[in-house]
Amino acid sequence: MNWKKWMIVSCLLMNMMMDFAQQKKTISFTQEQLQNKIKGGWAGQTIGVTFGGPYEFRFNGTFIGDYQSLIWYDGYLKNTMLNNPGLYDDLYMDLTFVDVFEKSGLDVSVDSFSQAFAHAGYMLWHANQAARYNILNGIAAPASGNWINNPHADCIDYQIESDFAGLMSPGMPNTASAISDKIGHIMNYGDGWYGGVFVGAMYSLAFVSSDINYIVNEALKTIPEKSEFYQCISDVIKWHIKYPADWKQTWFEVQKKWANDIGCPDGVFNPFNIDAKINAAYVVIGLLYGKGDYTSTLEITTRCGQDADCNPSTSGGILGTVLGYDGIPAYWKQGLKEAEEIDFKYTTMSLQDVYETGYKHALLNIKRNGGTISGNNITIKLQQPAKVKFEKSFPDLYPKEKKNVNWNDAKNEISFDYEGTGFVLKGETARWESKSDYVINAELYVDGQKTETIKLPVQFTTRRHELCWKYDLPEGKHYVQVKILNPSPDYPVFNTEALIYSNKIPKGTQAR
Repeated sequence: MNWKKWMIVSCLLMNMMMDFAQQKKTISFTQEQLQNKIKGGWAGQTIGVTFGGPYEFRFNGTFIGDYQSLIWYDGYLKNTMLNNPGLYDDLYMDLTFVDVFEKSGLDVSVDSFSQAFAHAGYMLWHANQAARYNILNGIAAPASGNWINNPHADCIDYQIESDFAGLMSPGMPNTASAISDKIGHIMNYGDGWYGGVFVGAMYSLAFVSSDINYIVNEALKTIPEKSEFYQCISDVIKWHIKYPADWKQTWFEVQKKWANDIGCPDGVFNPFNIDAKINAAYVVIGLLYGKGDYTSTLEITTRCGQDADCNPSTSGGILGTVLGYDGIPAYWKQGLKEAEEIDFKYTTMSLQDVYETGYKHALLNIKRNGGTISGNNITIKLQQPAKVKFEKSFPDLYPKEKKNVNWNDAKNEISFDYEGTGFVLKGETARWESKSDYVINAELYVDGQKTETIKLPVQFTTRRHELCWKYDLPEGKHYVQVKILNPSPDYPVFNTEALIYSNKIPKGTQAR
């Protein structure tokens, strides 16, 4: 059968399955069955992030070759949780929000979530750290995640933290989306937020179907079609149909069309890519080509590269929910029992704790959304996925160039000129081990006008991820100055460079 006929047959079968699902209004579980799936989701993501840990951002713009074996052995889980606890950032971030729900109930305000993660002791990066800085400096959610205030708005952050929203909303993708609307906009916007909505919906649907194609296609219905996130994942689905036995060909197609990151200052003009949509594409590649096999799913997702620990954590958690804890192969659970009692770093919660707490929150959510609990029987009122609102980060902004800029000791300032509509000034004021409360005070001037007073902490946990930025200037020539008001030889500003944006699409290679 050629690929066109295969595509037609697959589409017909998919439509039949979806029609059948739409006719079904409820689904029932015993308490043990629901607990098994929730445990499978939490255990699955823990296994996945541990497996992918050694390869995180080691393979950027390329995949991991078949000749390279990937590590797994009995005791690896416990060893990693004890000796590399920072690897589990996507889990202890999840648990921050789970803990807020546990302490304050399902109706807790967004500010409670914001304050909990902003004041937590863990290190953060990208959209999370930019949002933390915003919250600590008076920019509350959802403005804290908006691209105007957060250059990392399209990064992967909420996508890797949204598992809890789906796991507490079995069969209820719209309920998961509502949770994501509240929490995901703390740190993300646009495609960055869509990544979390999509993942939450896949988890939710993993409770009601074992068909991976169905789960992916139905979850995508929560995302607006005109978004780039939708278009990217839709392409992966089409390429999977066209190249059903070759995940690497689909990887190449994704790389050719979707690998250009325009937002994240660390990914512009670099092979590094923490953009939500391309990493979600790798999750979907792993799920579709893995065909429900746990080993194949984790292997393929990890070998796609880039955020190669968080992506198998997502695919492993979704498939773990489908299979249930008992259905995850014993090979992948070796050493898991020893790890389940260990609290994740920066928390007082272990896997064993979250198994129970996650189940409790799911029951509360089920009852709140029309379900019933009668003895050992749990009936869930199913939801048909509905689209969330459309939003887009960095509209009509195109990276133009990267400029080296220098610190002027005599003037205690950084200055540069450029032609375009916007800029991001990268730079560091914080050191990893710094415990100082010192804050560098600065002022931003654009074309001679002061546009911002800036605080630049030297502590890593409270640092500003970028020194400053401005996206909404008229196309033309501009002059930027950052004046340091309280310079100190102990706390220099270093690693400075400017990214320049234009509203004109680059023409590609040009003769010089």
